[in-house]
Amino acid sequence: MQRVRFSSQQAPVHKLGDPQMTLSPKFRLAVIQSSLANPSPELELSLREEPLIPGLPDDVALNCLLRLPVQSHSSCRAVCKRWHMLLGNKERFFTNRKQFGLKDPWLFVFAYHKCTGKIQWQVLDLTHFSWHTIPAMPCKDKVCPHGFRCISIPRDGTLFVCGGMVSDVDCPLDLVLKYEMQKNRWTVMNRMITARSFFASGVIDGMVYVAGGNSTDLYELDSAEVLNPLNGSWRPIANMGTNMASYDAAVLNGKLLVTEGWLWPFYVSPRGQVYDPRTNNWENMAVGLREGWTGSSVVVYGHLFVVSELERMKLKVYDPESDSWEAIEGPPLPEQICKPFAVNSCDCHIYVVGRNLLVAVGHISRLNPKESCKKKWNFSVRWHVIDAPESFSDLTPSSSQVLFA
Repeated sequence: MQRVRFSSQQAPVHKLGDPQMTLSPKFRLAVIQSSLANPSPELELSLREEPLIPGLPDDVALNCLLRLPVQSHSSCRAVCKRWHMLLGNKERFFTNRKQFGLKDPWLFVFAYHKCTGKIQWQVLDLTHFSWHTIPAMPCKDKVCPHGFRCISIPRDGTLFVCGGMVSDVDCPLDLVLKYEMQKNRWTVMNRMITARSFFASGVIDGMVYVAGGNSTDLYELDSAEVLNPLNGSWRPIANMGTNMASYDAAVLNGKLLVTEGWLWPFYVSPRGQVYDPRTNNWENMAVGLREGWTGSSVVVYGHLFVVSELERMKLKVYDPESDSWEAIEGPPLPEQICKPFAVNSCDCHIYVVGRNLLVAVGHISRLNPKESCKKKWNFSVRWHVIDAPESFSDLTPSSSQVLFA
């Protein structure tokens, strides 16, 4: 197992889009910097006469500069006015990256302080392994972090935070917030039709689905609704047929899978529902699927994987043919990753964020099918751990999402 170390000195937490370089009063150029960050068309036109990199065409030079790590922008802005104009405005920088087809993954971790309960987002650059912060969410102070549901549309660089609960009165919220990485800002969206917390969520064909959850007085809901991110409108969909709060959910083969999870003392088998948006119908989840769903799930290679939270087990994968779960080859989750977990995936990688925001990265390999069962794929996993800055030692993850920018 490979371990990647970052101490608090080696990995400072940068503010995504904020200046990192402090100038003494003698050399402070606030007015000039402001004009370069938001240049007028006349200034932008005049600066184009200067090459970005002497000896290179501007399109080639721009392609090079757009690959600079974000944590190096503060020092690189001092090179010249055109570099300052490009790197001093993150919206301009990420817009140019999008136009050039450059997109790298970033891991957004929704966390809270274990003593104060204060919520915050920390962002890990998965290419250069540097941590960053983003603007605070515009929401109430006293909220239950686990009551929210965070949903992302990764390739669009868009993140939604829905619902939640006011912690001191157990009152669910109908709040909907949208974060756009390209603009590095939050937008308050149209509210959900029904206030809810601890509910299921997922994205199917670009539409955001939410279902079930807790209402006032912790009454479980059976209602469900869908958000069209393009116009911000919500509309109801078919009821689940059973009142249920969600422990976990996943989107598999164009369907939303919802499980309430095992509850102590484990006398009753957990319930599970499956929604098909093509027919607008719910059906009961297969017995083996819901009974073996003992942790947080991700979908990789079109298969459902679970990181178990009941015991330190190996990663397991669901086989729909036999309606059973199987442990995959490779070691279990590294011991230093302590629950509660926040789990997400990108391509063939699984990201498991534990307490203190230590991150285990699991590389999933797809092995050739066995001769006895040629249609059945086998999988293996290799783990390595990314240490977090010491300043994260009091943080606990609630959710994690992958965005591209």
